Amino acid sequence: MMRVRNVGPRGAVKALVAAGAATAVAVVPATATAVPTQPANPGEELNVNAVNRHLAAFQRIAHQNDGNRASGTSGYQASVDYVVSKLRDAGFDVSTPEFRYTKYYLESIELSVGGEPVEASAMEYSPAGNVTAPLSVVPADDSTGCEATDYEGTDVAGTIALIKRGACTFAKKQRIASEQGADAAIIYNNVDGALNGTLGGADAGVIPTAGVTKAVGEQLVGQAGTEATLNLQARFDEVTTENVVAQTSTGNPENVVMAGAHLDSVAEGAGINDNGTGSAGLLETAIQLGGSPDINNAVRFAWWGAEESGLIGSTKYVQGLSSEQQSKIAMYLNFDMIGSPNAGYFAYDGDNSDGVGAGPGPKGSGAIEQAFVDALNSQGVEVEGTDFTGRSDYGPFIANGIPAGGLFTGAEGVKTQAQAEKWGGEAGKAYDPNYHTVGDDMDNVDRQALKRNTKAIAMVVTKYAQNAEEVTSVRANSVGAQSFTTSSQASQESQGHTCQLPLK
Repeated sequence: MMRVRNVGPRGAVKALVAAGAATAVAVVPATATAVPTQPANPGEELNVNAVNRHLAAFQRIAHQNDGNRASGTSGYQASVDYVVSKLRDAGFDVSTPEFRYTKYYLESIELSVGGEPVEASAMEYSPAGNVTAPLSVVPADDSTGCEATDYEGTDVAGTIALIKRGACTFAKKQRIASEQGADAAIIYNNVDGALNGTLGGADAGVIPTAGVTKAVGEQLVGQAGTEATLNLQARFDEVTTENVVAQTSTGNPENVVMAGAHLDSVAEGAGINDNGTGSAGLLETAIQLGGSPDINNAVRFAWWGAEESGLIGSTKYVQGLSSEQQSKIAMYLNFDMIGSPNAGYFAYDGDNSDGVGAGPGPKGSGAIEQAFVDALNSQGVEVEGTDFTGRSDYGPFIANGIPAGGLFTGAEGVKTQAQAEKWGGEAGKAYDPNYHTVGDDMDNVDRQALKRNTKAIAMVVTKYAQNAEEVTSVRANSVGAQSFTTSSQASQESQGHTCQLPLK
């Protein structure tokens, strides 16, 4: 169900499309004539202090609500109310389309091997269970537990299977292990840092599944045959949460520039970098643009719920659009983690010029990538590409052939020496060492990266609000959507970002 709150004071009210339901566009007669205002001059009007105030508000909300802003909680609802209030004050008509999903609640997890405790995390949506069995080790190869043939010569029946991350989703790894007879699974990281992943949904988990670090996993490889115990207690609950959507009353509604960021945090912390930064930068861009700017293309802003549970809010939204409604979205711009404390500067590789991972985005995505590169280059910042791994809310858009792009400063991936020399920061350390932990707070944000990226957001949104032909003309000549799958992308195991994935 969609609730429309806070009808803006200017112009005709245009109800936006509801997520996860059959949609209709309701038009309320105008009570006044909208007076378009000139959009902000990118970078001049945007004030990083205002962005920081939004971050401070998110931190305060988390502090007042059990330390987090996770979807389905009072902290998330307070975050929604904050964003809606600011948008309304800026002259936007705002909708908060509701959706239901199955939320995962971890109650406890204990892992021991040879009687010694081992630090582990539960894969979100892992079934509960208390399993004591020998530890088996699945050989690491090119498919590393993703195919039944990977188990040839390894008897995992009645064991807890230890599997290296990579090549396929966590969900597939534990399912294949179960089909070979394993009673539980432990997946260990293939890069430094904790492994906090998701199986992608309530129906995906078949055996209790935990994640451990690369160092722990490599140590356990030498303990094959040792008795291990995985005691994982969790429950599922159906909850209702919401997205926030606001569109300018001016600009062509048949050619919409859409920009989004997920608003929810993980349960472990306040989520100030992930993704308070993207939400705050996008919010200030919207405020400075205003609800009725003098633009040629309508701009639609979105703040997504339940991203950390598998891109659920954005997926529900896109699924709720008809083909005609999807065709009116000229592009989707995504901002997820733009102030990592050991920041990198990445733009999504729309044209696959890096030749890494998932391949190019839908036609027009390369032009979007170049627009962000130009926006950061103009500030003296060199940019690298990052793969469309499916780990953030662009996933359901590119799956439906909508060109996409955006910015990212890195999650659990490790900064190289060359990157440290180029961008500063510390080589050999994660871009965000606090990723998906209680340490993701106001003290652990790179304010310079936040400022640069927010300025780039404003520049690119304003650019395409005036003229999106470099994207739309290419898209018009393309045929078909790209080969992405929206439901399982959230559990991709590649090294890009998103979310709950370790993902991200």
